[in-house]
Amino acid sequence: MANLLEVTVVGCHKLKDTEWIARQDPYVCVEYGHTRNRTRVCTDGGKNPTFQEKFVYTMIQVLKELNIIVWNSNTISRDDFIGSGKVHLAKVISEGYDDSSWPLQTKNGRHGGEVRLIMHYSGANANNYLPSPSAPPHVSMYSAPPQSSSMIYPPSSTAAYPMPLVYPPLAAPYPPQPYPPADQSVYPPQQPYGSHYSHGNSHLN
Repeated sequence: MANLLEVTVVGCHKLKDTEWIARQDPYVCVEYGHTRNRTRVCTDGGKNPTFQEKFVYTMIQVLKELNIIVWNSNTISRDDFIGSGKVHLAKVISEGYDDSSWPLQTKNGRHGGEVRLIMHYSGANANNYLPSPSAPPHVSMYSAPPQSSSMIYPPSSTAAYPMPLVYPPLAAPYPPQPYPPADQSVYPPQQPYGSHYSHGNSHLN
C-alpha cells in the first residue's frame, strides 16, 4: 500500500500586491515530482486569500520537498507572478503532521508573503509510537498485584479483630411451656364414632 501525503492549502498572508487599482485574484500552484495542482482563484482575495483545498500525492522517498507558486489571475493579460517557495517535508515524514506557514520570494528575491499548509502523511515512522526505553513498564489493570515482604494485612497470630475466648450463655429464645400430667391428654375426649347420628335418629323418632 502506497504512503500518501495530503497537502491542504489553507491560504496566504501578506502577499505582494501586483494590482495598482483593483484587488488581485490569487491562486496557488503545488508541485511534487511530476504532479502539479492548482487551487481555484480567490476572486478579490487581495493580500490575504483563503483557499482550504486539499491535494493528495503518493510519497516519493527520495523527494523531500514541495514547490509552491502563487499567481495573480488576469482575464486579459498574462497572470502575474507573486512569489514562490519550497516546503520541506522532514517534519511531516517523521511526525505524520505539519501545520506551518512558508515564506515566498519574488523574482528579485524579496519577501513576497507567506502560504499556510496543513500536511498529513500516512506512512509516518512507526517507531514514534513505541514506548521509550526509560518509560515504566505497562501494568495491566487486570493483573495480580505484586507480592511484597511487608503485607498490608496483620499475620494470623495477631488478628486485627481478636475473638473472645469465653462466650456468654445463650438465653432461651422462648419461655418454657407447661405440659399437662402424663395421665391427662392434651386433646379433649372424643365421642364414639357415629354418636351424633344416633342422637339425630332418636330425635326424629
